[in-house]
Amino acid sequence: MRTARTRRVLTAAMAVIACMSLTLVAFAAGGEAPASNLYGTFWALVPPVVAIVLALITKEAYSSLFIGILVGALFQSNFAPVDTLDTIINNGMIDAIAGSAGIFLFLVLLGIIVALINASGGSAAFGRWAEKNIKSRVGAMLATFVLGVLIFVDDYFNCLTVGSVMLPITDRNKVSRAKLAYLIDATAAPICMIAPISSWAAAVSGVAADLNTGISGIELFIRAIPYNFYSLLTFVFVIGMAVMNMDYGPMKLHEMNAQLKGEVGGLATENKSEENPKGRVADLVLPVIVLIIFCILGMIYVGGFWGDSAGDFIAAFSNTDAYVALPWGGLVALVIAVAYLVARRVLTFKQAMECVPKGFIAMVPPITILTLAVSLKTMTNMLGADVFVYNVMQSASQGLFNLLPAVIFIVACLLAFASGTSWGTFGILIPIVVAIFDPSSPLLIIGISACLAGAVCGDHCSPISDTTIMASAGAQCDHVTHVSTQLPYAVTVACVSFVSFIIAGFVQNAVICLVIGAILMIATLFVIRSVTGKQNP
Repeated sequence: MRTARTRRVLTAAMAVIACMSLTLVAFAAGGEAPASNLYGTFWALVPPVVAIVLALITKEAYSSLFIGILVGALFQSNFAPVDTLDTIINNGMIDAIAGSAGIFLFLVLLGIIVALINASGGSAAFGRWAEKNIKSRVGAMLATFVLGVLIFVDDYFNCLTVGSVMLPITDRNKVSRAKLAYLIDATAAPICMIAPISSWAAAVSGVAADLNTGISGIELFIRAIPYNFYSLLTFVFVIGMAVMNMDYGPMKLHEMNAQLKGEVGGLATENKSEENPKGRVADLVLPVIVLIIFCILGMIYVGGFWGDSAGDFIAAFSNTDAYVALPWGGLVALVIAVAYLVARRVLTFKQAMECVPKGFIAMVPPITILTLAVSLKTMTNMLGADVFVYNVMQSASQGLFNLLPAVIFIVACLLAFASGTSWGTFGILIPIVVAIFDPSSPLLIIGISACLAGAVCGDHCSPISDTTIMASAGAQCDHVTHVSTQLPYAVTVACVSFVSFIIAGFVQNAVICLVIGAILMIATLFVIRSVTGKQNP
């Protein structure tokens, strides 16, 4: 009944949008599409908000994202039907596919590697090993957390690799796929944002390099790490929640189903592990290790470690392009994995090649969602969301100066949530923060940290974030389920981080503020547990 009513509401909404486009066609200029009349206004953030709200209400991502794209294209074209269609196709989807081709290729390559590992029996063998050595849910969750922290080079790589390795372990220990997706997401962007050797550090350094701060980009990034409360407190939250064996919000239902009914909630399209009697733990571990090694080599190679940045590891990371480097490493790892499994006679060459379409099919849902999400981001950028945010920040800077880091954190959260991109968010906000604060003031570092922390937080919460989509794919979890279950957790950490930034604006001591933040985070967990129930059944 409720589903039917929701469909009727959506149909009516689409009909209204169509009528508006036809009614306002007279206002569209002929020939070349005019600049949007809504450029640089609050309306630039409306399309992603529409998509996000619809996704959370309907629990369906594809149509929700498309309606958001449609609204953005209507705004951009001033409601001219022909220009709207052209904007959706050319500026939206075609550009999204072309710009994301590298990560699409990496997704497919990783999907094929996972299919190979499943077919070889490596996943099943690893699951049997884990059953003997990891004997509790807490152990499985903490092992997932530790592996996520260790793979700090890139968030995409982190999400998909951790998911592939830990999925059989969490399944056997009755950890829901929704919880696995959260654990993956909580150790993807947050760890990359505090790791000096990562694609994220390179991106931040690149943005800050040309600004007149008197500090190099990488030094600014490193000095901002102790104040990155959201990333650091997320780790405190994850460890505390796992040790206390507690859940709340929508996640609690999924965890109860996993523990009481054995229903982990995986996607119907997932590849089941085949019980190949020849499979060994090494058939999973070695391909993953090879993948890690060659993805790192790919990053420094693309960054010019053996070229323009000869011998300079940090410079190579600063100059790298993950969209090129990850497919580079993925392809080499795939070839080695096929050669290894065929040489060991675990699989025939024909069986190995049968895994190619299986891996591609498994990655169709995340590729589709990613295409729509990137298209929606394009609409937001075309409508001048950065201009609107710049004006808001300039107005806010005239007020209470010591509270500005907390304000920056909230603005960065909202912008990253609406746009679905951390990199785009700190790319917009870092130059504004530098312009607001004196380069010699400690508030500059705290402000940069607030910008980076808010970007990670908004990215963590957003249904249209690349990292959120990758975490869903890595855990083989329904995307909207992942978003709705992790949102209360991310908001909890965000609230404690906001208070920590208020304190930091006045105290301006990283150690004191971080200790206070950690105490507040643990105290919050105890309060939540006392309110929602001491532990899961």
